[in-house]
Amino acid sequence: MQTRNKVFEDLSQLMTNAMGVAQGAKDEAETAMKSLVDRWLADRDFVTREEFDAVRAMAQKAREENEALKARLDALDKG
Repeated sequence: MQTRNKVFEDLSQLMTNAMGVAQGAKDEAETAMKSLVDRWLADRDFVTREEFDAVRAMAQKAREENEALKARLDALDKG
C-alpha cells in the first residue's frame, strides 16, 4: 500500500511540474507574439490615438477658419 501512495505522489508531482512548464511556455509564447505584433505595427507607421486626435483637432480648427475667411470674402464681394 505504501508503494502505491508513493506512485501517486510521484505522478502528482510530475503533473504539477508539467503544468508549470506548460504555463511557462504559454507565457513565453505570449511575450514573443506581443513583440512580433508590436514590431509589425511599428514598421507600418501607424499613429497613436493621441496623435490622430491632435491632427483631427487641427484639421477641424483649420476648416472653421477657412469657413470664416470664405464668409468674409463673400461679404466683401457683395459689398
